Amino acid sequence: MSECSLGHVVIIGVGLIGGSLARVLKAHDAVSQITGVARSQETLDLALQLGVIDKAESDPVQAMKDADLVVLATPVSTIGPILSAIADVIPAHCVVTDAGSVKGSVATAAREALGDKIDCFVPGHPIAGTENSGVAASYADLFVDHRVILTPLPENAETDIQLVQAMWEVCGARVVRMSLEDHDAMLGATSHLPHLLAYALVDFLSQQDRHEEIFTNTAGGFKAFTRIVASSPVMWRDICLANRHELIPLLKSMEQQLAGYRELLKNADGEQLQQAFQRAKKARDKLPDVTKVGNDE
Repeated sequence: MSECSLGHVVIIGVGLIGGSLARVLKAHDAVSQITGVARSQETLDLALQLGVIDKAESDPVQAMKDADLVVLATPVSTIGPILSAIADVIPAHCVVTDAGSVKGSVATAAREALGDKIDCFVPGHPIAGTENSGVAASYADLFVDHRVILTPLPENAETDIQLVQAMWEVCGARVVRMSLEDHDAMLGATSHLPHLLAYALVDFLSQQDRHEEIFTNTAGGFKAFTRIVASSPVMWRDICLANRHELIPLLKSMEQQLAGYRELLKNADGEQLQQAFQRAKKARDKLPDVTKVGNDE
């Protein structure tokens, strides 16, 4: 893992992602201090008790004093308002980044909030997580061998991008860069759509007359496919709404795919059905490092 000195790091949102980031940065002595920011005093008290953070603040404005690097690990719908609140107190040398699962809407909100300070904001997204949430669920190895996608803005200085990259490399992550548009298209297909489908399946079955009997007789495949439904509904509501411009056409295409499967079943066309399954299996078998697949937060 790479080592670096990040100075005073402020993490706004001390949950699974923010807490795990704080743990690994402290474990590698990559910071002089970590200040955690959360609305819940209970969360802050627990983070201090667990040694995840050095200092706690409920007000992000107060936390900004002498900050060298700020990480927003909060729901995507809150990033714009938080940036608006801290815009006037961001130190001149400070770099700000985020961990949001949607990048286009976040970048737009950042431009509106920061104005001519937009150059300090380097959008990012760690492709890691679990179905659990909260600082108690955080752990230092969460990001090891997972990808972190940076979607730099034209205004960003290369040194600031490299600082954010260095932070994630300390965590053992593999950092890549791509455009905002490519990020939202890729994650819409591989993360946001699967979550929508999993939520839809469980919601559908829960409304059936025999839903209790159905759920009593679930097998491993159902539990594996729907594990991600245990994730925060609020967080995934925000993600789906923020990336709806990608999700709506994806859902339309998915509806057409399912309609095609329905026709194959109606026609008892086992040959075509098997070919469809075989194509899917072949594509799935080519996925890199499938044992590292986690929930995307």
